[in-house]
Amino acid sequence: MSEVHQNTSVKLPKNTSQKSTVDVVVVGGGIVGKACALGLAQLGLQTIQIAPDLGQSVPAPQGNQWGQRIYAFSPGTQKLLSYLQIWDAIDHSRLQPVRDMRIFGDRGEKHDQLHLSAFEAGTPQLAWIGEANLIEHTLDQASRFQNKLERISDTVNTMKVDSDGVILHLKNGSTLEAQLVVAADGANSPIRTELGISTKEESYSQSAVVANWICTNAHLETAYQWFLAGGDIVAMLPLPNKQVSMVWSTSPEHAAKLLQLDEAAWSQTFSSIANGAITEQLGDLTLNSVPATFPLRRISASRFIGPDENPKVALIGDAAHVIHPLAGQGLNLGLRDVATLLNTLSKRESFRLLNDKILLRRYERQRQGDTSAILWVTDRLKKLFSASSATEKQLRNWGLGLVNRSHFIKRRLIERALGDIDLE
Repeated sequence: MSEVHQNTSVKLPKNTSQKSTVDVVVVGGGIVGKACALGLAQLGLQTIQIAPDLGQSVPAPQGNQWGQRIYAFSPGTQKLLSYLQIWDAIDHSRLQPVRDMRIFGDRGEKHDQLHLSAFEAGTPQLAWIGEANLIEHTLDQASRFQNKLERISDTVNTMKVDSDGVILHLKNGSTLEAQLVVAADGANSPIRTELGISTKEESYSQSAVVANWICTNAHLETAYQWFLAGGDIVAMLPLPNKQVSMVWSTSPEHAAKLLQLDEAAWSQTFSSIANGAITEQLGDLTLNSVPATFPLRRISASRFIGPDENPKVALIGDAAHVIHPLAGQGLNLGLRDVATLLNTLSKRESFRLLNDKILLRRYERQRQGDTSAILWVTDRLKKLFSASSATEKQLRNWGLGLVNRSHFIKRRLIERALGDIDLE
């Protein structure tokens, strides 16, 4: 029998055939699902969140070793977390503000770079770098005190959409009825598949190798990114206490080799790539985590709501879109989905139900436009820097320098990266 959690405390259902009726069900865990469930409950909506691992509270990160799942949090994400009343509760000693970003082309020439500055943009920081479990732990703690939120450790067996809402049958035998279901169940979303929502999916034939390093030089609160000859991309994101988090996008074959390197081999690798610019900038690097890898792909759902004729489900996060990490916008995009959904529901007319088709279309229109733009730009950049012809190489590196000399273009890029959201 599955564990059921009310405000993260454990209880067992008295009758596995029980039926519950609520306003919204959020299917899926992770940061996006937990933020959405908390926000919906704070709107006064009776909310249930379902995910297999909700019974396991995420521990707070501690010590000098940072987790492998590191994210860049935009000011838009900070605004949402403040709206959810958890930003001030986060351990800020484990968050690193980013004041500058420096992006380098693959010719190794001085002018082939793009510099984005928080000072020039008139903003305190461009982003924060932090651990996934830092945010998840704080969301878990906040959810304990939200009496409109029930969390169930289980999975959905079947789902039926009718004119009134959605009926969910869980693995433990219980049944849930809700006006609205929010699918936050990941890139391979079973809910999306059940609804028959098609996706455009493309493998980049790359894997990301992630690891954390202690550096001898100060990172100067700067995020660095190098485009390498052959299409690899190496990002070094600043962490507190003279540490950096590496995200190296490369071929699966090369990724497998990188995982086998010892300390000396890693040092030699850093010295040999990007004309030695990485070690010149950051100094000697000492491994501070076990390297890991994951495949990279691009996914875009054709619809963000479903079914087509009678939508009662909204997709958020990876269930709606998956993006290459070169722009650092994957999680931020998912949390912008959350912010838009919360804003749409909170401002709905008094006569509209939560699953009103017009209401859900408002959400979809706003998110499809923003997401499509980010996906398109990121995809084009990835493919441009993977191209090998001399003309394309010259064009892309010249373009970096051109953008760097244009204050107007840089300001627009920063505005897009900041990810402003509408929340009241």
